[in-house]
Amino acid sequence: MKIQAAIARAGSIVDIETCDLDRPGPDEALVRLEACGICHTDLLSLGGQLGTPLPAVLGHEGVGRIEALGAEGEGFTVGDRVLMSFAACGHCPRCDGGAPAYCDAALPLNFLGRRPAGTGPMSLGGTAITSQYFGQSSFATHTVAGLRNMIRLPEDLPAELMAPLACGVQTGMSAVIKLLGAGEGRSIAVFGCGTVGLAAVMAAVIAGYERIVAVDLREDRIAIAREIGATEVVSGDTQAIENQLRAMAPVDCALDSTGSTAVIESAFARLRRCGQLLCLGVSPGGREFGIDPRELVFTGRSIRGSVEGDSDPAAFVPQMIDYFRAGWMPLHKIVKTYPFAEINRAMADLRSGETVKPVLLMD
Repeated sequence: MKIQAAIARAGSIVDIETCDLDRPGPDEALVRLEACGICHTDLLSLGGQLGTPLPAVLGHEGVGRIEALGAEGEGFTVGDRVLMSFAACGHCPRCDGGAPAYCDAALPLNFLGRRPAGTGPMSLGGTAITSQYFGQSSFATHTVAGLRNMIRLPEDLPAELMAPLACGVQTGMSAVIKLLGAGEGRSIAVFGCGTVGLAAVMAAVIAGYERIVAVDLREDRIAIAREIGATEVVSGDTQAIENQLRAMAPVDCALDSTGSTAVIESAFARLRRCGQLLCLGVSPGGREFGIDPRELVFTGRSIRGSVEGDSDPAAFVPQMIDYFRAGWMPLHKIVKTYPFAEINRAMADLRSGETVKPVLLMD
């Protein structure tokens, strides 16, 4: 069938063009898209930093409706409304152990945008293109996506606010709820108030953290952090932030969503004894940061990274929906919608920081 899709090419060029879309395979579905969030990961892939073969159809926070199913489409029916998260094989030791974010096939299924057989369902001018990015490639009017990364979505929930649950919001929320845990009597500092960081602030409120510190260069992001529950804020230029951090009481937990090595070092230094730093941001390849190993031994501090906040979307997305219904996730404060035709403006606004979370509306 003929569809409209945003084609990403080398040089950060994105053009909406007519593509051909295959029928779904046995464990896939044809989905008509309602909305798709834009994530910094899309920008990294567009810029060639994640190894995604271009030209490609990116997009990995899709919400839509199933229009056709493959032969093995058990558990779903035509007409189901779904949210599409990251792809995983479903049968490796990590997937079997409830850690699909660390699937053995994560690289080809997500960043390389390939089916297990190595093909993609979209073609342009008779030539196949990368078109199962994160198992979905949702910068399009329609896509063929894997069933394994789909979660049913109730009819009454707004597509533009649900789409970010697929990746950005899920990452920040799960990192706090699942990895850092209950916050009663504890403190947390969130470094970087983009989608992931602000989702972490929301999660810290839900988890009951007594002290929630938000750190960012942008005053508008800091204002949002205050509105959604940060109890302390640190902002200004780089030197002003560092001066404020040095004067700040230590925290039990810190979370970095920037990927900046300088910020990671600063966040680690803010931890109290036995504190934990969780790194969620993707740094450019080859970067290194300096932490004295004695600091790990004599203070008991720890540092680890996480993909998608170690979330299992099938279990955690419904949990987030419950939080949203309870009024604990004010996603409207971070989301701005754009018509699909304005994808380049939406990407530019994400790059500049003008918009926290751009979401494309396909209709």
